Amino acid sequence: MQTIVNAAMPHLLEMLGLVLTGVITWAAAKARQKWGIDIEARHRESLHSALMSGAQMAAAGNLSFDAAIRIILEHVRNSVPDALAALTPSGATLRNLAEAKLAEAQAEIIGRATDALTAKLRDAGAL
Repeated sequence: MQTIVNAAMPHLLEMLGLVLTGVITWAAAKARQKWGIDIEARHRESLHSALMSGAQMAAAGNLSFDAAIRIILEHVRNSVPDALAALTPSGATLRNLAEAKLAEAQAEIIGRATDALTAKLRDAGAL
């Protein structure tokens, strides 16, 4: 029996090595996939945050639509160059995102102004 174990041991160790190599390769691929997704998500969040802060800045000014979009895109290029390099959005995509964020920022401003006016009218007894 000992002779069989001694004869089989090198083959068993070789098979164990192959199994461990496969498990390590699989785990490394999964880790790379997860961290790659996390990094992409952080870049996406950074891009959207920069778009929104640029839109808020542009909406606060008395700018034409095109000037506001230029301000937003300039802010994004200056704020998150790494995110732009990693995500490589097209110019049209960036412009569409900037337009959407500008509309969102303007809606926030209008909402705050409406709330303030409503509160004043309520305090004055007009509502």
